Amino acid sequence: MEMNTNIALVLVLAPFLGFLINIFFGKSLGKSISGIIGTLSVVVSFIATAYFFGGIAAQPDGIRIALFDWIEISTFKVDFGFQLDQLSIVWLLFVTGIGSLIHLYSISYMHDDDNMHQFFAYLNLFIFFMITLVIGSNLLVMFIGWEGVGLCSYLLIGFWHKNQDFNDAAKKAFIMNRIGDLGFLVGIFILGNLFSTLDYASLKTAIAGATNLDMYWLSAAAFALFIGACGKSAQIPLYTWLPDAMAGPTPVSALIHAATMVTAGIFMITRLNFLFDLTPDVQSIIAIVGAVTALVAATIGLVQNDIKKVLAYSTVSQLGLMFLALGLGAYEVAVFHVITHAFFKACLFLGSGSVIHALGGEQDMRNMGGLKKAMPITFATMLIASLAISGVPLFSGFFSKDEILLVAFHQNIPLWFVASVASIMTAFYMFRLMFLTFFKEFRGSAEQKHHLHESPSLITIPLIVLAILATIGGLISLPGNSWLNEFLTPILPKLASAKHHLGTTEYILMAIAVVGGLVGISIAYAKYIKQNAVPTEDASMTGFSKVLYNKYYVDEFYDAIFVKPINFLARFFRDTIETGLSSLIFGFAKVTNELSYQGKKLQSGSIGLYLFVFVLGLCAIVSYLFLAQ
Repeated sequence: MEMNTNIALVLVLAPFLGFLINIFFGKSLGKSISGIIGTLSVVVSFIATAYFFGGIAAQPDGIRIALFDWIEISTFKVDFGFQLDQLSIVWLLFVTGIGSLIHLYSISYMHDDDNMHQFFAYLNLFIFFMITLVIGSNLLVMFIGWEGVGLCSYLLIGFWHKNQDFNDAAKKAFIMNRIGDLGFLVGIFILGNLFSTLDYASLKTAIAGATNLDMYWLSAAAFALFIGACGKSAQIPLYTWLPDAMAGPTPVSALIHAATMVTAGIFMITRLNFLFDLTPDVQSIIAIVGAVTALVAATIGLVQNDIKKVLAYSTVSQLGLMFLALGLGAYEVAVFHVITHAFFKACLFLGSGSVIHALGGEQDMRNMGGLKKAMPITFATMLIASLAISGVPLFSGFFSKDEILLVAFHQNIPLWFVASVASIMTAFYMFRLMFLTFFKEFRGSAEQKHHLHESPSLITIPLIVLAILATIGGLISLPGNSWLNEFLTPILPKLASAKHHLGTTEYILMAIAVVGGLVGISIAYAKYIKQNAVPTEDASMTGFSKVLYNKYYVDEFYDAIFVKPINFLARFFRDTIETGLSSLIFGFAKVTNELSYQGKKLQSGSIGLYLFVFVLGLCAIVSYLFLAQ
């Protein structure tokens, strides 16, 4: 037991130690050393996770580590502890595994930046909080990690803070996440009040053993927790922060969008599956919000020209599909898609970073083209990841996306239709990105053309590893023989009874999904290769494509409804109320000052005057007492 506790502490604290070393001594250690320390600290966490992964088979109930009692108020008790079970270990594997690859990539990508040590310190802190979020044994420890990743996202998105737009993006991410976090906090309070515990195992027991559950408050708690998940995992209406989070350096985008922060909402709902299963109304809301988000984000992705923006909307769309699976009660399918998505999306982001790196910071796809000759490794890895996200057979995305569509078809055909349309769009915009970036002639400047080169090996090695994972990642959950489902059975007991067989319906649905994906790719091919079309300049956009390009004007709407009134109130209070209060207080001071100044004149030093005033005062007191009788 002692051994487990120590290794769990190493798992959590190694990135934190990396953060401390880099923040205090990183500057003096030099760039390469701070990069190596930052990377190794996450690798250590990965090795510790692998140790627990190896030992979990012998302990199907998971490993519970209580470190110390934390809060105790009458019957309410919370300890600070870790829970290492099948779900948290799966999450930790890809958080620390992909986190290590992104750190390795960053050593080369950020090498020209003067504050590289600071960047690695923030990355390490981010991983530390993410591990805390996943490994905590109760909702309060999760909340610490939850808030921590929000803070680190602010630091990382606004890393190049000399640019005001980047600062605005960081603030937006931070504030939008706070709105979601308030929901999460309300949910925690309701559950704490209902069951006097926040521990997952105790909650599960309390809910299972309760005879008269207050369904109203239980649904309220589930809904509040879902709002929290909406904020973190960028679902409608709290999704607009994620595309703007592109402002940060590319490794940050890969870390936030692929493996860590955005999956926190899915983790939390899966962790509390026993709560959500009892609230079917909330589940329906989750499924609808997920499907609508998937469709809306996919339509916006169709016309974006910034290579990272396309990928950002693609992330929002894929997260929508995961929420659709969660809402339909297929938690294992959502987890499966989280894993495969982490592989191919990290690969796509790091690939786009490699392209931006080669073009000296250019992100507009209209100024790219013809890069496959100059950057063969980047091209090959991004092609594999694009095939995976488009759901082309035998790549990882095919298996996980199909599972979601299958579940949706069996439970809710309209939602299946919406998700299928979103998937066809995904295939289109991903290959639009590929064709505009890597095919035809180069459309950039002569200087960029001269400098075109494949990225160094520290950038290409993570890409190759992720491309391999994006190819074979689907093997962890094959239809009819799912290792992942077996692995997660202790967490999701209903998997034990669920038999998965493929009938005619399933094969037809698979065929529809594949054909849909291929149609999307073919349309992109016809438009951007055959017709050699290049997206128009921003100014010449018209009609619906202009609406899509401007993201349905949601940001402008939020701006008009929330931001401007709040700014107006703030200015009014600053300029009118504050100045009025200040002048009132200073007025009192002036009056006091004047009185003291005038009073000073009485202090003349003449003893005769003092005696006269003394006698006068005495006469006044005597007269008063005499008259009062």
